[in-house]
Amino acid sequence: MAWFGRLLVGILGMALASGALAQDARAVGPKRAAMLPAALNQSDTYRLWPGRAPGAAGDTPSDTPTLTVYRPGRWSNGTAVIIAPGGAYVSLSTTLEGTEPARWFTARGVTAFVLVYRVGRGAVLPVPLLDGARAVRFVRAYADEFKIDPARIGMMGFSAGGHLAATTAVGATPGNPNASDPVERVGSRPDFLILAYPWLEGMQLRPDGGSSYCDFVTADLRIPCNPKDYASYLPLQHVTDNTPPAFIYHTSDDELVPVEGSVRFYLALRAAKVPAEMHVFQTGPHGTGLGGSNPELSHWPELLQEWMRARALLPVPRSGEARSWSKEQHAGETP
Repeated sequence: MAWFGRLLVGILGMALASGALAQDARAVGPKRAAMLPAALNQSDTYRLWPGRAPGAAGDTPSDTPTLTVYRPGRWSNGTAVIIAPGGAYVSLSTTLEGTEPARWFTARGVTAFVLVYRVGRGAVLPVPLLDGARAVRFVRAYADEFKIDPARIGMMGFSAGGHLAATTAVGATPGNPNASDPVERVGSRPDFLILAYPWLEGMQLRPDGGSSYCDFVTADLRIPCNPKDYASYLPLQHVTDNTPPAFIYHTSDDELVPVEGSVRFYLALRAAKVPAEMHVFQTGPHGTGLGGSNPELSHWPELLQEWMRARALLPVPRSGEARSWSKEQHAGETP
């Protein structure tokens, strides 16, 4: 767990340097000192830090991690999910693996947050992990303002976003009650995990000394990448009995991210006695989001729905009501 310690020190040090959230904020009541920052451009998109993000070289949109909130229309059940799109840490599939899942959740009374974390040349690991931990703290710190339960905040990740979500969960730390920044006073542990074809072993060293992560960094970003520098960012190595309950979805013939990585993570959860459910479909390409137009893969959100109901994260239909909401077919981009 040494790298988690180094990462925590970096988070705390840079957070203190960024200053408190008092600027561009409003007071929220006598019992808490927390303040919700003003949304960017008068929208529902919030920057994770009030000033320059820790580790950022500038103030451009690509240097600024954000959360966009999608609120349920007619009713809310208090559950929240932070969604991390995939893209191999070189890009983000924010529609197929961001806004579309967010709308699926809001139709079921769940408040959804799409995380735009930093990727690209200036954001090699561990920079995205700073954004993942901060996102969970941010949503929990302002749970009252978002009208959600601070004990029912989950994290969902697709592909590389699945690595981000899993790593955030296994590396979670409690809040610092003495922090000047109210966001840093709460913990970064998600209460549940949803992993869709997660890229959990992209940093694993191969026999030739390379790694899938460095393959993408060198090919897409055209910068040097030493696989040994990132070999410790493997969530499998850090699973404990404090890892949150998880739902995992994958396909057997995923051509980009082998299913074996998800299987090994599932078995590690089982060994740690962490509640986990995994569904492996026989066939299907990588990067299908909620299943798209594939009639078989489009069933996996229904399985997720029932898992969430069983964990009291969604309401159970009353007698006579339909067992599931109407399905939406999602077709579109690939990550």
